[in-house]
Amino acid sequence: MNGYIGKLLWVDLTESKIEIKDLDEKLAKKYLGGNGLACRMLYDMVDKDTDPLGEENVLIVMTGPLTGTFGPCVGKYAICAKSPLTDIWGESNSGGKFGPELKYAGFDGIVFTGKAPKPVYLFVKDGKAELRDAKKVWGKEVTKTQEKILKELKDEKIKIAAIGPAGENLVKYACVINDFGRAAGRTGMGAVMGSKNLKAIAVRGRGGIAVANSNKLLKDGTKALDSVKSSFVTQMFGSLGTSGYWDYAATLGDLSFKYFTEGSWDDASKISGSALAETVLVNHASCFACPISCGRVVNVKEGDYKTKGVVKGTEYETLGSFGAALLVNDVEAIQKANEICDEIGVDTISAGVTIAYAYYLYDKGVLKKEDVGFELKWGDIDPALKLLELIAKREGFGDILAEGSYRMAEKFKQPFDEVAAVNKMEVPFHDPRAFFGMALVYATSWRGACHMTADNYQTDLGQPQIELGIIPGDRQTLEGKAASVASLQDYRSLYGAAIMCNFSFPPAEEMANLFSDVIGNKYKIDDLKVLGERLVNLKRVFNIKMGLTSENDKLPAILLEPLDGGTEGKVPDMDILLKEYYDHRNWDPETGKPNKEKLEELGLDEFIDDVWGSDK
Repeated sequence: MNGYIGKLLWVDLTESKIEIKDLDEKLAKKYLGGNGLACRMLYDMVDKDTDPLGEENVLIVMTGPLTGTFGPCVGKYAICAKSPLTDIWGESNSGGKFGPELKYAGFDGIVFTGKAPKPVYLFVKDGKAELRDAKKVWGKEVTKTQEKILKELKDEKIKIAAIGPAGENLVKYACVINDFGRAAGRTGMGAVMGSKNLKAIAVRGRGGIAVANSNKLLKDGTKALDSVKSSFVTQMFGSLGTSGYWDYAATLGDLSFKYFTEGSWDDASKISGSALAETVLVNHASCFACPISCGRVVNVKEGDYKTKGVVKGTEYETLGSFGAALLVNDVEAIQKANEICDEIGVDTISAGVTIAYAYYLYDKGVLKKEDVGFELKWGDIDPALKLLELIAKREGFGDILAEGSYRMAEKFKQPFDEVAAVNKMEVPFHDPRAFFGMALVYATSWRGACHMTADNYQTDLGQPQIELGIIPGDRQTLEGKAASVASLQDYRSLYGAAIMCNFSFPPAEEMANLFSDVIGNKYKIDDLKVLGERLVNLKRVFNIKMGLTSENDKLPAILLEPLDGGTEGKVPDMDILLKEYYDHRNWDPETGKPNKEKLEELGLDEFIDDVWGSDK
């Protein structure tokens, strides 16, 4: 199987049993790999009644056919399960070098079932695997965990994905950290690992990956790399990282402040990418086969927010969640929050936005000092840093915050329309009032509020793929948005299955060539479109099985209130957007279910009875 190793590792944690099984070639061809193949596999293994943190949930780590080959940004892996945060489809992905190393170690992916009777970690090396006692690292922060495992295994080339105390204590938005700072951040996959007593996965391999045409791949891969090098994303992120977009985002209103309730903030520029570069930046960092180098390496050498030496730098989203959302104007303070999040192992978006919601409720008088244990004041990050530690331990008020903002609102009997979350997952920092396409992205994303399932803000800033139907338009108009967003979702689903980084955006023809060179079929642009659309509909079908309906496709009112600043008081009309979106996708306008004809067209007819039952 060109592009694939052809083997999956199945780990029954309850019985401490490991099996090697052949990859289903038919499924791989149909759903590629990454979160696409994982979704198809999980569909048969979990249902609406499955407890996401119960022994019956299944966790899948999966690479894709492009992972570890030659091309731009092909260093990712996906980690998927039913999400404990959203109770629907859960997926996250991460860069670094862990994904390629897993394939070099002889496997396309790993399927974890059951729950280990005691803490363990999995060690995979050159086609073999064993479960090892994790007693010495259980309770440790992520960096210390990785250091101790490397010391125990006596091989510095081993790549490790691990959870911190937050994952062990089942924080609903706990994440997985690999390669000392790269995060599979969203939907709580770290909590699923913790629920299984699985502390880490360590991989080492010296194998290769067969491709269909290595000579042509070298030529086409080089061309695609050159395209990515010359893109505006590389120019922006290469110099200042993802935070290089900060000042422009603030001008456009793509950043909102004070828990999404204000459209401008005089201190925004104090925590920009430039401010980060001028104060604490040490170096840049890149993932496997990446020409962009968006990663930051920083060092806060002294003061109250001194870091533990050189650490991973904060990203745009973390500047948003611990800066903009809390009105904190100190780069070093935000960097400390980022470091703590990485060490305890939590998603910086959900953690920061959930804490910001607590500040919001405190400001409203809903929360009192006796509820929290101390005062919460806009602009003061110190309470947030204390809360992070409490969240990781699930102690005091941190136990409430560990459930996420939606469940906190539920506990304090607050209106969900004031919770900046979609399907229980906290909203990132691309405001739907600034880019109306993002409103539709958040409402229809298969994993909750997510800017990565379709980065429409980049499309409307001038990053098109015309031949795919990804067409830029006025950022605050409705015309053409539904079709463009749907096309972008399809294409980004392809990325998640391939699996590639979203910051890599070579022309579609070059992508098709990479698929052809690696897998062996002659892929055309139309083939990519069909593959992507199939994957989007598959995840829709999965979520319908989990109980999702068209009622889930909406934004909270707090994100539809007019603001001053760059959005100029404009808000999207969600009814019009959703109507056009359902129509474009051939989904039923009342239920939001893919119509029978669409499922048949995409080769998903096996799900018709599950989706429609006796209704159609």
